[in-house]
Amino acid sequence: MRLLSFARPDLSSSRDQARRKRAAGLLAVRLAGLVLVGASLGGCASMFDTDKEEKIYPDVPAEQRYNEGLTLMEKEDYGEAIRRFEDVDRQHPYSELARKSILMIAYINYNQGNYDECIAAARRYLALHPGSEDAAYAQYLMASSYYDQIPDVSRDQARTQRAIDALDDVVRKYPDSEYAVSAKKKLEVARDQIAGKEMLVGRYYLEQRNYAGAINRFKVVVTRYQTTRHVEEALYRLTEAYMALGVISEAQTSAAVLGYNFPESSWYKDAFKLVQSRGVDPKLNEESWIAKAFKGVGLG
Repeated sequence: MRLLSFARPDLSSSRDQARRKRAAGLLAVRLAGLVLVGASLGGCASMFDTDKEEKIYPDVPAEQRYNEGLTLMEKEDYGEAIRRFEDVDRQHPYSELARKSILMIAYINYNQGNYDECIAAARRYLALHPGSEDAAYAQYLMASSYYDQIPDVSRDQARTQRAIDALDDVVRKYPDSEYAVSAKKKLEVARDQIAGKEMLVGRYYLEQRNYAGAINRFKVVVTRYQTTRHVEEALYRLTEAYMALGVISEAQTSAAVLGYNFPESSWYKDAFKLVQSRGVDPKLNEESWIAKAFKGVGLG
């Protein structure tokens, strides 16, 4: 008899494929809490054939089938391991091992980059076992699957928004879990990506002299994504757009807010020069939406 010591993997570096591959299988033993008994697997060698697409396994004890799945994970036969866990879930739906099997299916699919399959399994786990001790991990796996699919900033950011929503659920629903810290870090990156997309479109509108369209995009960054690295440029671009429209008071306000919150910023230096080119200085209008957006952040 041999014991396997498993620990839940650290998935905080989800983009590092090599590290994730080394971590594959570590969660399994922690979830299992079981001892693999050699005798229970002795008669099952025939089940490890390569041609199993149409194979139908007879009902066997949940523990035996679950342990087979763990063994196959050790051998990196992940497709067949998933089939064993699916058997547990299908043949013993109300058992504790069925619950663990769903999570193992999500985990294997995540590590193999099968994100849609991971999301489906994690979502099913949360629907069936919302109050379990591993619900936070299931939510984190689902959020990480969306996060790992965040596209380039020039592409549609629908998946980025889904990542934000799922990561926010980790932080909000499971604030004391071991995954909350990692989720917060990923949330910052995802929010920065959304802000970057808004800036990209806003700059395009600015180049096209569509100042109203540009202002609307920069407004999103200033009101929703103030903690991202794009907010300084957004305030400068607002100064630029309002100056182009001749709305001097708003241009002065955006420059003033920029200077108050980021006095050393090169964007502020440019904004200061821009408003002075019209014979005025940065000046705060407290009734401006820009000033109100920053109350509690710096101004006000």
